[in-house]
Amino acid sequence: MKKLFLHITLFFSLLCFSQNEQLAQYYYDKGDFEKAKISYEELLKEIPLNSQYFLRIIDCSQQLQQFESAEKAIQERLNKYNQGNLLVELGYNFQLQKNDDKAKMYYEQALERIKKNPNEVYGISNAFEKKVLLDYALKSYQTATELQPNFNFNYQIGLLYGQLSNMEMMISTFLDEAFANPQNSIRIQNQLVRFMVDEGDANFNELLRKALIIRTQKNQDLFWNHYLSWFYVQQKEFEKAFIQEKAIYKRNPESLTNIVNLGQLAIEEENQEAAKEILGFVLENTQDLELLIQANSYLVTMKIEKASENDFSAIATELDGLLKQFEISPFTLSLQLIQAHFTAFNLKKPEEGKAIVKRALELKLNDYEVAKAKMELADILLYEEKFNQALIYYSQIELDLKNDVMAHEATLKAAKTSYFKTDFAWALKQFKELKSANTQLIANDALEYFLLINDNTVADSTQTALKQFAKGDYLLYQNRNQEAIAQFQSILKNHKGQEIEAVTLLRLGKIYEKESDFALALSQYQMIIDQHSDGIYIDEALYFSAEIYNKQLLPEKAKPLYEKVLFNHQDSIYFVEARKKFRQLRGDTNL
Repeated sequence: MKKLFLHITLFFSLLCFSQNEQLAQYYYDKGDFEKAKISYEELLKEIPLNSQYFLRIIDCSQQLQQFESAEKAIQERLNKYNQGNLLVELGYNFQLQKNDDKAKMYYEQALERIKKNPNEVYGISNAFEKKVLLDYALKSYQTATELQPNFNFNYQIGLLYGQLSNMEMMISTFLDEAFANPQNSIRIQNQLVRFMVDEGDANFNELLRKALIIRTQKNQDLFWNHYLSWFYVQQKEFEKAFIQEKAIYKRNPESLTNIVNLGQLAIEEENQEAAKEILGFVLENTQDLELLIQANSYLVTMKIEKASENDFSAIATELDGLLKQFEISPFTLSLQLIQAHFTAFNLKKPEEGKAIVKRALELKLNDYEVAKAKMELADILLYEEKFNQALIYYSQIELDLKNDVMAHEATLKAAKTSYFKTDFAWALKQFKELKSANTQLIANDALEYFLLINDNTVADSTQTALKQFAKGDYLLYQNRNQEAIAQFQSILKNHKGQEIEAVTLLRLGKIYEKESDFALALSQYQMIIDQHSDGIYIDEALYFSAEIYNKQLLPEKAKPLYEKVLFNHQDSIYFVEARKKFRQLRGDTNL
């Protein structure tokens, strides 16, 4: 009984303490520093060694301009605990009073403490960083490293150089650290990418490129070729990355996996010429069955995407030839599923396509391979308008591969199936959940459909236009592009000026782009820009127009369009790419 009473008492004590801490935080966040200070003083009485509570008291005193009180408290704690970081706090207290000489005196004393005991660098450097005294933080790390060569603060030093805008030293420090400790390489690359993409330094990419090239020339270690290849991939310059990967392969011809992956990245970024060259190299230099199938799968998929009806016979023959060469087995599943999809969607023979998938499902496949085959079978059933059967297979994938990317993809396809069926209420629920998916492409896709359904339901409770639009999307899914165009044009005619108009113009623009009718595509986007400038599709219309001019017509005309995305649509998913391409056109870099 006594133990129970003790546990209950302890529980309520902890609960009360936690509530007091939350109250102190509440006052602090609210800016009521007088009450926050009193609350933290009460907490510090309970736990005198808690430095966070003490520092909050000092902060509150300084916010209230009670500098003498803060100085006295810091000095007393320094005398009692002799912690070097308190010298930084003392200095900062004088800095707030514009007494820079005294502030500098205490900062120098903190650095002297490191010279006497390098282990004090942790607390002192952290205190300097929190006060954004970056030069002193840098000196702290450098001083400790000089005295204790075993200490490694290169990562922290690199970050500080970046914050101080000393990009050359940041790059040099990071690259030296990556080479010395390759286990830190990913973390360093993540920081470099942040500066390459987010920080907006137009010269940074060029500085990094030059630094990597110099290291590649001076040091024959393949590490630098890998790093330079990584850099070019970030810039989406796959031809240059391929040069580095070939150099690596010639000196270490163990595996072509990295080159295959590079080819896949080039395909994803729609650089088909680079992809063909890269995958062609793979086919010439390997007898590895898995790599041969992978490379051939990518190559034939590219052909299908760009093929006209006149090319279908040759592609069908090529697929038959590849499957005869490599045989029907689990190893060739990717080729079998490509053949099934091509047969159903391009040759318009869904029964034959389903037969190919069902034959594949009779093989000894693992769970992931079974899911891929079921996904293709569901896609073909959806093509045949067998919505409920398709939903059954998508649901099976969701259950069999919970939380996997493929499960999320199946959920997205199930939501689209409901959308095609015009079961908008259920589709909306699924799209809403998928908006927060871990995979960005799935999340973006889900958001697009969520907004489409939601906005057009609000604008028209009968959902008349939305039903017609869903039919147009379904025709697109079935590769019936000309019928889809007619459907969308009918929507524009019958629902002119309504909510559905802008997204219909966007769909037509993308179809015309796919058919390489760039003038017609631009005319659709221009109507969005002219007539729907306050709508949610304006950033896409601007960006897609810029892309057409940049890649197909007159790059100079792309510049003002990218610029409008930058200045007027900072929340656009195309913002980062627009900024990069705008700089390239403006000549900011030599990339």
